[in-house]
Amino acid sequence: MNVAPPRRVADDELALCIATGASSLALPLDAGQVSRLVAYLRLIERWNETYNLTSIRDPRAMATQHVLDCLAATAALRRRRAPGDRRQLADVGSGAGLPGLVVGIALPDTRVVCIDSVGKKAAFILQAAGTVGARNVAALHARVEKISKREFDVVASRAFASLAEFVARTRHLVSDNGEWMAMKGKAPSDEIAALTDVAAEVEPLVVPDLAAERCVVWMRPDVSASK
Repeated sequence: MNVAPPRRVADDELALCIATGASSLALPLDAGQVSRLVAYLRLIERWNETYNLTSIRDPRAMATQHVLDCLAATAALRRRRAPGDRRQLADVGSGAGLPGLVVGIALPDTRVVCIDSVGKKAAFILQAAGTVGARNVAALHARVEKISKREFDVVASRAFASLAEFVARTRHLVSDNGEWMAMKGKAPSDEIAALTDVAAEVEPLVVPDLAAERCVVWMRPDVSASK
């Protein structure tokens, strides 16, 4: 069966989708940031032909299911920051740079390290960050367990692993006052129940133009559990 190629979507249409979505999320983006996000989508589209970065092929769908999805989580992250708070964020299992590159473009005062164990994905992130001028975003090709202890304010993931596995594999990266940020679809009640020494908070998200459940699970070490 022949599969029709994705329809051509103009940059202006993608920019309008992203700008409108960001506005509805109360996440201020200037024209330059929107332009960088469109350029990032175009890079995913181009590299996808060889590296299969995402199963979504339609650029308009990518704008909604990838960029706006990550912007919804970025807006939630921004709400948790004090004014002038500069953060360091690690994106574990970053893949095509989601959410790390989107966070880095939307919050340029946040230092982001995108970590992936697949070399070609880390190479794409490095290329994309350089191309769109996201100087605050770095890429690291490594298994997260092999990374030396580092202190990040936020360790994020998007469909990386179960919550318990995510915490176990990245505990050495979280600073004393840091937290984990796990992007999920439906609130993962069973996964939360399996956590033993971590306090979890579920924040529902509304992603513009996406009729699907989304949430962020924020987690911190449970001090009371260690007493």
